Amino acid sequence: MARINDHYLKLRASYLFSETGRRTREFQAAHPDAKLIRLGIGDVTRPLSDAVIRAMHEAVDEMAKPETFRGYPPETGWDFLVDAIIRHDYGERGIKLTADEIVVSDGAKSDTGNIQEIFGPDCVVALSDPVYPAYLDVTVMGGRAGSADASGRYDRIVYLPCTAENNFQPRIPDRPVDLIFLCYPNNPTGAVLTRAALKTWVDFAREQGAVILYDAAYEAYIRDPAIPHSIYEIEGAREVAIEFRSFSKTAGFTGTRCAYTVVPKELQGRSATGEPVSINALWVRRQSTKFNGVAYVIQRAAAATYTPEGRKQVTAVVDYYMENARIIREGLEAAGLTVYGARNAPYIWVKTPGRLSSWDFFDKLLNEAHVVGTPGAGFGPSGEGYFRLTAFGGRASTEEAVDRIKTRLAR
Repeated sequence: MARINDHYLKLRASYLFSETGRRTREFQAAHPDAKLIRLGIGDVTRPLSDAVIRAMHEAVDEMAKPETFRGYPPETGWDFLVDAIIRHDYGERGIKLTADEIVVSDGAKSDTGNIQEIFGPDCVVALSDPVYPAYLDVTVMGGRAGSADASGRYDRIVYLPCTAENNFQPRIPDRPVDLIFLCYPNNPTGAVLTRAALKTWVDFAREQGAVILYDAAYEAYIRDPAIPHSIYEIEGAREVAIEFRSFSKTAGFTGTRCAYTVVPKELQGRSATGEPVSINALWVRRQSTKFNGVAYVIQRAAAATYTPEGRKQVTAVVDYYMENARIIREGLEAAGLTVYGARNAPYIWVKTPGRLSSWDFFDKLLNEAHVVGTPGAGFGPSGEGYFRLTAFGGRASTEEAVDRIKTRLAR
């Protein structure tokens, strides 16, 4: 009988979204006529833009001809997409990258999980609390979490509480750490980091020899011009940070799958004997061994988002979702709830009313308002007493959901 990876047995119960899905399915089965509005999982609802669809059609036509057919893609991405990323996402902000520092992939979720493979099992991981659950789960799977106590905290993880009291800004750890997950704009709280705050983290990582794993999947939603869109806007970040980007929420690619990770050449790790090792080289080797690259059709679609027409259309979709965020934020505030986020991010972080726990509030909204959200406790112990809603629904359903919540809470 084959021996399994025992670390998988240390995962806490069911995955957050599996549990919310289970409760939702059970409610729907018991109330088949109920019209549910889902503002829980951060999946987009607007269709792909015309520029993207046209690029996909043209790429499919190319695949139908012997002279333009393409097989395996370059393992780190086609030049036409990588060049567009360098020019628009970074060059326009004064950030210099080279093509061999970018690796195109099928999703930021995959990359933020897979990246731990190239680091040693004894690395100490620091996580914000609350946190996007995948960061925690992959840390457990990789054997870097230790054992969980009754509250769900693992003894090898360094938790960085983010609460209203500290404006949802993680404090610098009081002990050495090796890997630091930061996600800004933040999922789930919708908070952002100022340039000064981000510099504090970069300086800490440089002092400690730590690596920041910076998830910038929601940078397109930033509205405040003072907020950095990339960690590489901070001096010294190239020496300590890996940045993850995605087309999922910016261009509607959740069902199409395309993302990329930036690993600067300056970033170094160390071997067991203390010798410096290129993290860029290790990541490229990992990806080229375990991943055959993103399909040509999809990469052509992603590149289309950088054309003048594509950029205009993608921006319009982001604006649409941010208007939804405003509607939810203002509507819930009018209902007497305390609301955070929704100004530079598509997530709304709500303080649960009265003494309701986050799961009790989930059940209340599901049963009384027929609205599905996400309990804050599912994102970590510091998420208890909060609730996440997303702005990725349609306009009419978003407005109806807000009206239902206001009506039910007024009772």
